[in-house]
Amino acid sequence: MKCYTCGGKMEYTITDLPFKVHQHSIIIIKNVPVFQCSNCNEYQLEDSVMKSVDILLSSIDSKVEVEILSFAA
Repeated sequence: MKCYTCGGKMEYTITDLPFKVHQHSIIIIKNVPVFQCSNCNEYQLEDSVMKSVDILLSSIDSKVEVEILSFAA
């Protein structure tokens, strides 16, 4: 698989990703499986992973400022 940004090689890895939800909430999801470019570090999530991330993010209380969650497939 090639990177859509720079054409570099995408490699499977596990990483931690930050997301901003609501107006003032930052959520860090640990251990997310992604394809990451070895050249520019751009990443892509598979559809099934993004669906799981969306479910996690939709369950966040809007009053939370920072929360750290673990990804579970």
